[in-house]
Amino acid sequence: MTSILQTPVALVSLILASSSPFRKELLTKLGLEFSTHSPDIDESRKVNETPEQLVYRLAQSKAREVAKYHDGLIIASDQVATLQDGLGMNDQVLGKPHSHENAIKQLSQCSGKTVTFVTSLCLLNTNSDNIQTIVETFKVVFRDLSAQQIDNYLKKEQPYNCAGSFKSEGLGISLFSSLEGNDPNTLIGLPLIKLIQLLENEGIDILSTGA
Repeated sequence: MTSILQTPVALVSLILASSSPFRKELLTKLGLEFSTHSPDIDESRKVNETPEQLVYRLAQSKAREVAKYHDGLIIASDQVATLQDGLGMNDQVLGKPHSHENAIKQLSQCSGKTVTFVTSLCLLNTNSDNIQTIVETFKVVFRDLSAQQIDNYLKKEQPYNCAGSFKSEGLGISLFSSLEGNDPNTLIGLPLIKLIQLLENEGIDILSTGA
């Protein structure tokens, strides 16, 4: 059943196009009622597609897929990480490792280096077909990590469903020497500062909603 969000303008359904518990937890911070729907799309990278183009396309595809089942405002996002600074079509992207072995490889590659996380956020209004999509970057500088430190971290937190093989909101913070970005929530997968702005463009001021 779709949840209903009371706004000063109208009643509108808010749907998060994700099954990620991390994105759900982030959106909960805003105090809005919402439902979730996990989109089933092909997330493969196309030939000559840059990381920014990839996440931009996938965020919109997720929103469009969920729009087949729900009416209202649909929030979708996608994220990849890359070790390159140029964000070009040949950049190696670091997705979700899904296994301990792959996570070891990813964190070993990241050790002592700067990793750029590229996150796209999309807000689709199914009633007007208005779609807003932005891309945010967030840079993480990793400490020089030993093989034992990497193995110990992964066994403790098991971040195998997280792009880059860490949870910055948890023990993963111990892997970094510095962070650079506008919104720390972007690193977890949902840029809340930008989301608030996109919602305001649709007439929803979260500070004007009832308790």
